[in-house]
Amino acid sequence: MFRIARTLALAFCMAVAAAAATVAPAEAAAELPGGKANYVVSLGHLKDGSTHNNWVRLGTYAFDAASGTVSANMYVWSQAAPKPRIGTGTVPDASCTTTDPKSTTRVLDCEVKTVDGFTTSPNETRTGVYTLQTDTINGVPTPTVWISWNHATAWTEKWAIETGTGLTRLSFLHNTKATLGYGYGSNASLGTRRAMSSVQAHDATMRLDGRSWSKDTVTISSGVFQNQAFTTCQTTTWCLTHLQPTSARACQKDGGCPNYGGGTTANISSIQYYIEKLSNTDRRDTLWHWCTCLAMERGERCYTGNSHVKPMLQVIDDTGTFRGWVGVEASFWPNGGTNPRANDMLSVFRLADWT
Repeated sequence: MFRIARTLALAFCMAVAAAAATVAPAEAAAELPGGKANYVVSLGHLKDGSTHNNWVRLGTYAFDAASGTVSANMYVWSQAAPKPRIGTGTVPDASCTTTDPKSTTRVLDCEVKTVDGFTTSPNETRTGVYTLQTDTINGVPTPTVWISWNHATAWTEKWAIETGTGLTRLSFLHNTKATLGYGYGSNASLGTRRAMSSVQAHDATMRLDGRSWSKDTVTISSGVFQNQAFTTCQTTTWCLTHLQPTSARACQKDGGCPNYGGGTTANISSIQYYIEKLSNTDRRDTLWHWCTCLAMERGERCYTGNSHVKPMLQVIDDTGTFRGWVGVEASFWPNGGTNPRANDMLSVFRLADWT
């Protein structure tokens, strides 16, 4: 009888071991990163001296603790396949715009633009497995998440996990293909978003943190975002607009405005800003901005040249509160030339109340 019991016990142990081997990824994960399932993520490959290999990605990661798997749905824009700017179909109404090109208080009533591809579904889907562990970073034990993507070529990434109230932040540590990235997660569904009126009214200080590429060089982007300076349009309520009256660095005579820019007799250095919601069912917003003087130089009212188009995804915490955005810039030079890609403007950024 003792021999039978021992045999049964051995068989039971072997079965448990076999089961454990089968579900290793799930057991390795066991939890969600920072306890959060749904993340908005921006990634980029931006390098000094490179004019043809830079790219940006913007999308969502959804983690599943039961299986230890993660799925990504991403928008991808690359210098290898530059995309044009397209109209969104929305012209903000007269409560927040003007037809007067000399206005110093309101933006012009122009159709908001974004980059081609962002008004439709993501063009890249990936799946992978993830594990959670603790690494020592700068002498401090730090929770991390490691992801291995199912991809034609090896693709792994690692993020440090930082937990806050109702929100988890991912800080970039490593990526086989990207050079930088940002991520925020919560347990709010990826279909949860806030109206533009809530974005405008958000009273916590929102800061910009990012990296921008132009003219072969990567630079740091930083500053405070003045969301409450924007106006919520009364009819096109899904839009915010703001005319920044002057700029100390942009829109200058030596920045493409020799006749109208800052430092000229006209001395016009204002910037036209537009933010538009692109969907009722997901986190997509788009930011469009351009120097007023650039349109004037071309004899235009609404600028058709190298404006800034910045797709963004809202950061939403567990309570459904708006906390900012992760975003990218995908502004590809539209005017041709011998080396048009050298004049592209790309960036990866976060614009949030927790940076």
